[in-house]
Amino acid sequence: MSTTEAKVIQLRPAKAAKASEEKWGAAVMKLGFCMVPSLLLRAQRRLSLNPTQLAVLLQLCDHWWDEKRKPFPSKERLSQRLGLSARQVQRHIADLEKMKLVKRVDRFGAHGGKLSNTYDLSGLVERLKALEPEFRQVENEIAEATAKREVVAKPGFKPKPKPSVPG
Repeated sequence: MSTTEAKVIQLRPAKAAKASEEKWGAAVMKLGFCMVPSLLLRAQRRLSLNPTQLAVLLQLCDHWWDEKRKPFPSKERLSQRLGLSARQVQRHIADLEKMKLVKRVDRFGAHGGKLSNTYDLSGLVERLKALEPEFRQVENEIAEATAKREVVAKPGFKPKPKPSVPG
C-alpha cells in the first residue's frame, strides 16, 4: 500500500442518500433530487398558495442548486413541466411576485439579448424563516404531549397529587 492509498478514507454514502435510494430506488435518485424544506409544504395555506402556485415554486426550487446562483428556467421549460401555457406560468409567477415570494430579475446574454429571467426566492426564504418559530412551537407542544401520553400509558403510573389551594 502506498502512502497516498494509506491516507484515503473510504466514506459510506450519507445515511439520508442511502435511505432515499432505498425508498425511491437508485435509478430514480440518479436522475436528481431537490431539497425543499417541509415547512414550505406544511405552510402552503399560511402562505396563501394555491396548488399551481406551489407547483411553480417547487419547479423553481428544482432549478436552484446554489444559494448564490439563482434559478433561471425559461417559461417554456416551466410550461412543459407543469402542463400549462407559458402565459399561465407567467401569471402564476406574477402572483408569486405580488405575494413577495419571488422576484423576477432580467438576465441578458453577452450579445445583449434577453435571456430567461433569474428568479430570486429570498422572499420565500424570509417568509419561511418568519413562520418557523410558530411551527416549531407547535411541534414542541406535540412532542411534549406525546411524551406525557407515553408516561401516562405505562403500567403502574401514579399521577402526582395536585397541591391543595388553601381557601
